[in-house]
Formats: sequence, structure tokens, C-alpha cells
Amino acid sequence: MFFRLKKSGERAYVQIVENRRVDGAVRQSVIATLGRADELDASGALASLLASGAKLTDQVLLINALDEDADGALSASAKRIGGPLLFGKIWERLGIGDVLGDLLQDLAFEFAVERAVFVATLHRIFVSGSDRDCSSWMEDYDIPGTQGLDLHHFYRAMAWLGEEMEKKSEDALAPRCVKDVIEEKLFDKRRDLFADLSVVFMDTTSLSFYGEGGETLGEHGYSKDYRPDLKQMILALIVDGNGRPICTEMWPGATADVTTLLPVVDRLRQRFSIGRVCVVADRGMISAATIEGLEARKLEYILGARERSDAIVRKIVLENDAPFVPLLLERKTGETQLFVKQVMIEGKRYIVCRNEAEAEKDRKAIVAALDAQLKKGDKALIGNSAYRRYLRKSAGAKDKTKGKHKDKGDRAFEIDAGKLAEEARFDGIFVLRTNANVSPLQAVLRYRDLLQVENLFLRTKAIMRTRPIFHSSDAAIRGHMFCSFLALAMQKYLDDLSCEAGVAPEWKELLRDLDRLQQVRLQYRGADWLVRTDAAPTTTALFRQAHVALPPRARQTAPPKPTVPSKPVQKRRGRPKRSATPPRISP
Repeated sequence: MFFRLKKSGERAYVQIVENRRVDGAVRQSVIATLGRADELDASGALASLLASGAKLTDQVLLINALDEDADGALSASAKRIGGPLLFGKIWERLGIGDVLGDLLQDLAFEFAVERAVFVATLHRIFVSGSDRDCSSWMEDYDIPGTQGLDLHHFYRAMAWLGEEMEKKSEDALAPRCVKDVIEEKLFDKRRDLFADLSVVFMDTTSLSFYGEGGETLGEHGYSKDYRPDLKQMILALIVDGNGRPICTEMWPGATADVTTLLPVVDRLRQRFSIGRVCVVADRGMISAATIEGLEARKLEYILGARERSDAIVRKIVLENDAPFVPLLLERKTGETQLFVKQVMIEGKRYIVCRNEAEAEKDRKAIVAALDAQLKKGDKALIGNSAYRRYLRKSAGAKDKTKGKHKDKGDRAFEIDAGKLAEEARFDGIFVLRTNANVSPLQAVLRYRDLLQVENLFLRTKAIMRTRPIFHSSDAAIRGHMFCSFLALAMQKYLDDLSCEAGVAPEWKELLRDLDRLQQVRLQYRGADWLVRTDAAPTTTALFRQAHVALPPRARQTAPPKPTVPSKPVQKRRGRPKRSATPPRISP
């Protein structure tokens, strides 16, 4: 039923109308006509009628109580529910909770370790940073089973994840830990989705510490964070051909990339019981010993080559006259035109690729950067090996060496046009070395998929801000990083859901939309109500795709207990009843 204004000429009448289905069609039936709208408004009769009917509706009374709560009988509190609902479902789908539960069932922890790991992972997704903030951050979220969790519980959970299960062997780069067992069990849960790891991608990065960085992990080394003053660790991420994270490896900060590929491959084959595998890695991990080791293990590989420093590769690029074959690659942002040729030298197979658009972009970027740095001063360019090869001594500097006077405005160095022209042959070119039985196009596509790992690292270090790391033990540091790995696995699952749902939300906007989805608890005169805010359209689509039911807009969780009226005490009439025992009379 509803109110309706019925116009008749210049007047309008208020009616109570009900929709009824008659012979398969919806008909409106007038239950009552209350009168003219202007007269009801002037007399206040309509307002009085609505207030009287509101007494029979708890929801309306609740809203009125919000406006008229003068004695403080109403209490309200809000919790964010979007993130716990969506990522809690993904946590369940990936089987992370079940794996942790199986490992914890024989351990005598006095707190919910699985819940602590889930909260730490969720914290890494939304705000990340140090675990110190995690215990206070979770108070704003409605996360089941987190009652009683404190800061020291999170520290203990991180230490358990990174706890060593056996002593590290002399030839191993890292010991076997609890987090390794979890990675293997998670891989087994989805093993039925594919036969084996036919292709794996690997890349490394460095993460700096504000402190010593544990007992063995924190060391000074080549910093990709541009912080050589801080101790660091090396983090390796391995993903499969679909971009799903498989595992992580963590080594001391002075570990060189070229020494890591073979140990990682050996551990992959041992841990995940894989046979045939094609390793795709960047040029920073390649050495002659590494390639010999891969071939000795009869493994296929697609490796990036160093175009400028490798004499054979320079010979291929500069002297080989074989024609390029054009290839057109379709991408989400458009089409990419590549020119590819295959070259065999000394029984080694190389694939040379040239991107004309990237070549022009590279040349303009280099020239613009050189001009900008020269305006600031040429000393900064000399300290940069990437820029130094494009410079030469200026004429003024040469005259000074001969005893001639040099003006103040003269620079010691200038751009060498000949060097620029010589190096232009390498612009837009990348060279691959492979022994895999694949076409040049397939090799190029596989190598370009290595960008997935780089994007995951960008998410880890920028969006999820894994740094800073304040833990002082190797075990806690490994556990801290493993939560970032779990966060990446959940985010990858969410990306797949977004593609299936036909939406492509910006990551930060999605997190904001999830945070806006809140549930308000209202307590008034013994009644307990939960009122949910509206969900954004993107959030609704993701919830539907993940089969997560949104809570009702308003529901009563603890209805007031019915009050039983007490029976009135009946007064005795007449004289009081004499006791059966006569009162004792003192002598």
C-alpha cells in the first residue's frame, strides 16, 4: 500500500491505494480517500496520522529515535565490512584457512593464529606498512574471530610462518620454513587446474631494512631501492604462466642475481614435483655458468641477453643482414608492431626483436635526459655510467689542456653525436637466447609475459608498501614477507573475478569502495539493529561474481526480550493469620 495524490481540476486529494493482481494484471484499488491535500497539510491531520502509524513500525521508530535522542538511550557504532566479506571469501576459496588449520591443529597456541595471519594479510592489502599498526587498524573492521588479538600475537604469528623446519644445507641459499610448506599445500590444492608448471617466470628485487634486518638476511649490497646506506634482503618471486604466484624465496642482501636462478630451479623441481619446465628470466640473472647448468639439467629456457656487453650479441645486432619478419601483437591498449629474426651462431639460437615505436621513444628520452642533466652540470653525468658513454670532452676543455683560457660558461663535456648515432642501433631492440622448441613469436610472447612479475613487484613495493620492515629476527621477516605473498595471491584471484564480471576497477578506487561499505550497529532500549550502507555498482558486481551475499539493509539481531507482567500482590483482608507457633512469652 502507498499514498497517492489524485488531481481533480485545481485540487489534489490524498488517497491510500493498494496494488492487486486481477486476471494476471496489476490493478490499483483505492482503499480510502483522506481528503484534500492542502487542508490535511494545514490542519496537521496527515502528520498526526503518519506519527500514529509509525508507532506500529520499529524501523520508523528507530529513525525517530535518532532525531530525538535527548537522554542518550541510543548507542551507535560503525564497522567496515566490505574487505572482510570479499577477501574472506577469497581466503576460503584459495584454501588458505584450511591449510593453516591443518598445520596448527597439533600446536598449542593460545590465540587464533589463522585469524592473525588473515588480518595481517588484509592489512597488507589495504594500508600495509609495519605490523605495529595492524592491531589498532583492525578495530575499524568487522572481522570474525579476532577478539582478543593483540600486537604480540601478530609478532608470534609472523615468527611461526618463517620458522625454520630443518637446518640449511651448505649448498642451499635459504632454509626450509613453515611458509614453504604452506606454499606447497596451496599449490597442491589447485594442481588439478593444470598438469604441470610448463612455464615459470622469475624476477628479483631488494627490500631495505630500518635496522639490522635479522640475524642473517640484512646485508649491504646492490640496492634497487637506491638506498645503499641501508641493509637489505633479496626477494625472488616465481609465478606460473597465468600470472599466479607460486612461491617466494628470500636471501641475504649481498646475494648476486646470477647465482640464484639454478638453486631456485632445483628447489622448484624438488618442492612441487615438476618435470618439464621452461624458465623465463631477465638478463640480470644470466651468466655462462647459469646457461650451462640449465642445459645440463635438460631444461628449456627463454633468457634475455645483454645487447651491449655481450660480444656475440653485438655481432648479431650490428653485422647480421638477415631480414626481419614483421609481427603484429594485439594488446588491450592497441596493437604493437614488432620485427623479428632468428639467428643461429655456434649452435646457439638467438631471436632478435625490434620495436620501431619504442626505438623512437627511447632516442627522444635519452636526448631529453642528457640535455636536462647538462643544464644542471656535467659532473652528475660523469658519475652515471648509462649517460657517460654518450659524452665527450668539449672543445673548451681540450683548449684548457693546451694552455688556452677557458670561459666560465664552457662545459667540460658535451653530447657526442657520433656515439648517439652508434648506440641508436640498439634502440628498441631486445635479444633472446633460447633452446625451447617454440616459434619466435611464442618466445617473444613468453618473454613479454615476464612483465607480469615486474608488475607484481610494483604492487608489492608501491601499492601494498611492504616496506618498512622493523622485525629483528629472520623468522619474523620471512613471515612478514609471506603475508605480502598471500596478499598478491588474493589480489590475482580478485583480478580474475573482475575479468569474469566484466569490470576493470582501479585498485585504489576499489579499496575505497570496499571501505565505504559499512555496517552500523544501533542499540536502543534493548533492541539491537544492524544497518548497512549502500554498495557501489562495481562492488556489487564483484560480490555477485564471488557469490558473496550482501547483508540486509536493516535487520534486528537481538530483539528485546518480552517482558512478563508481574502479578499484583493481593492485600490480606481482615485480621492477619495467626501463626501456628504461639509467640514465646518471657517470664
